Amino acid sequence: MNDRLNILFVQVDQLMAESLRAYGDKICHAPNLDRLAARGAVFERAYCNFPLCAPSRFSMATGQLCSSIGAYDNAADMRASVPTYAHYLRRAGYKTALSGKMHFIGPDQFHGFERRLTPDVYPADYSWVPRESGLSKRETNDTRAVTVSGVAGRTVQMDYDDRVTFEAQQYFYEVARDEEDDRPFFLQVSWTHPHDPYLCRPEYWELYEDAEIPMPRTAALDPEEQDAHSLRLLESFALLGVEFAAEDIRRARRAYYGSISYIDDKLGQLLFALEEAGLAENTAIVFTSDHGEMLGERGMWFKKHFFEPSVRVPLLIAAPGKSPKRVNGLASLVDLLPTFMGLAEGAGWTSPVEPLDGIDLTPYLDDAQLSQDRAVYAEYLAEATPAPILMIRQGRFKYLHSEVDPPLLFEIEADPDERRNLAADPEYAEVVNRFAGQARQKWDSQALWQDIHQDRRRRLFILEAAGVGHATRWNHGETPDDATPWYRGTEGYNEWAFRHLPART
Repeated sequence: MNDRLNILFVQVDQLMAESLRAYGDKICHAPNLDRLAARGAVFERAYCNFPLCAPSRFSMATGQLCSSIGAYDNAADMRASVPTYAHYLRRAGYKTALSGKMHFIGPDQFHGFERRLTPDVYPADYSWVPRESGLSKRETNDTRAVTVSGVAGRTVQMDYDDRVTFEAQQYFYEVARDEEDDRPFFLQVSWTHPHDPYLCRPEYWELYEDAEIPMPRTAALDPEEQDAHSLRLLESFALLGVEFAAEDIRRARRAYYGSISYIDDKLGQLLFALEEAGLAENTAIVFTSDHGEMLGERGMWFKKHFFEPSVRVPLLIAAPGKSPKRVNGLASLVDLLPTFMGLAEGAGWTSPVEPLDGIDLTPYLDDAQLSQDRAVYAEYLAEATPAPILMIRQGRFKYLHSEVDPPLLFEIEADPDERRNLAADPEYAEVVNRFAGQARQKWDSQALWQDIHQDRRRRLFILEAAGVGHATRWNHGETPDDATPWYRGTEGYNEWAFRHLPART
């Protein structure tokens, strides 16, 4: 058996860091995640680079910001010409496999993975390209996320994540039996929970029967208190001016916790199979989420903003021979590609192809400490904005830049709920000017926005053309005539997502 480290990369969808005990939560029942955090490195301040599913995954996979690779929204191509961590690891001698959601858009549905063990849960075509008016109402979230929440006997998302787990377990057993291919493995397991709908099975709901479900620390704000981007998002989600009853909010948040407990059980099944196959002692485990979840803070739900619940993610790395540690410098998901290569080939790896935006985090599993002055970046380039919105997180501050919206500046440690915008305070004018200059040096917002609109026009034209005559389907292993329970854009997203079996009493 090859003695190089195997790598198990576990990713979930829409999990905010602060909902886990490793990040300060008091009630979350997730013992497998607790044990993983207790034996590995907990990166306390990790951020996604785009608070939306597909672009976040594409920047993560390539180690580059979305503005560099043209991944602008949930229907943007994952370009086949850009190497991913699966390409780099495969070239370095790893067998690469994917079980679960990756949300690849376009005809290349592998991007360096030798094997895909499951279909994807979402469409691989241009169904979700933003129009001038944003996404159509049939494709965006709405109030049902909160009002239709709680207990369910079964949802399609549960069907999907159960299948993802089963195929991943089988992969471990296949690796253990394979006497001919002794390459180390890289397996990505990607569950769609705890993504809304906020529905969970009764056994996970009951875990929180006696728990005091925390309500949002910041209640819904009046419209005049909201920033410009928040107002647009609330309007896009049909949530502007909506006041949910306290019991609705509490029920949705309790079901969200239940969904976390569900994926924690899935993780436990995965780790059991890894142990049973005799692979655990030589496998590094990396756990994260593609982005966070607002979960009612400020009256906001879902993602697409740069507030901490939406953009800060858990990042846990447990590697053989490494002691438990908490890392309090800034990290982000573009760091994953060089970190995987650091685990595979040793610290100090650099790409032989092109500069990357991320850094190798493996030195920080030992005695090294991340610099407190490091800057991490994030972007929002999709629907519900008239211009790129850009984030710089550095030192004490988080700065949000747009050429059409007023700037936002928060001092995160002193103001963790981001209630005081310092950008209009004369005392911080120099800080704002410094960050604004940094943003304009890094991004050409006008040119970027022109590229985004041209790219949208092309994709919308192709989508319309694809609807004429005989249909095609890019999804892995599928033809247009194949029946599938997964979402393929042939009906409204919410009609698909909220169709569930009631819990039996």
